[in-house]
Amino acid sequence: MPTYEYHCDACEHNFDEFQSINDKPLKKCPKCGKPKLRRVFGAGAAIIFKGSGFYQTDYRSESYKAAAKADQESSKSDKSSTDAKTDTPKKETDAKPAKSKEKATKSNK
Repeated sequence: MPTYEYHCDACEHNFDEFQSINDKPLKKCPKCGKPKLRRVFGAGAAIIFKGSGFYQTDYRSESYKAAAKADQESSKSDKSSTDAKTDTPKKETDAKPAKSKEKATKSNK
């Protein structure tokens, strides 16, 4: 259901009204009570998102951003210490995988 913007020509009152598309336009101003109300065509003739943060990443607080930055920096330092531990050379072995019995019997025939 869309939100419509209304304007009263008598008292200059502007407001938005959440109405069904099938509803008739309002005629009487809720502020002054005179029948001088008209529907205004513009940005209000659609869905209007009011409030803060419709998406999780929108309008994050400064404290959240600071905590996220600190967490990111700590994970970088953890990774660098882990990388230092894994830089030891791996032992190479000359062992080869064993052949399966099924392949060995086919190659002997």
